Amino acid sequence: METKSSDQDQELHFVFMNYDPEYERLRADRSTKNGAYELDMYLSTKHDELLARTLQPGTYKKTLSLVIVDGFAVEISDEQAELLRTAKGVRLVEKNQELA
Repeated sequence: METKSSDQDQELHFVFMNYDPEYERLRADRSTKNGAYELDMYLSTKHDELLARTLQPGTYKKTLSLVIVDGFAVEISDEQAELLRTAKGVRLVEKNQELA
């Protein structure tokens, strides 16, 4: 279990998930308002559950779920990013890079 991180140690990371047939099915059917809502809810719940399973409550801040790809943005420490990299279903975790 990781230790509680201070806010200064946290940076924005993007987390991308492995292939998910349910995501693909919902994404193909998002042309209706209800279909888009179902996709948004599915991804938000899936991402929230992954974070709750992997990290301690109150040590991270999810900022958004991405619909165009199965992924999300979260403010976490580098240690927490390492934990997420080993979580089941996670394909890639990358720190946000600021362009000058």
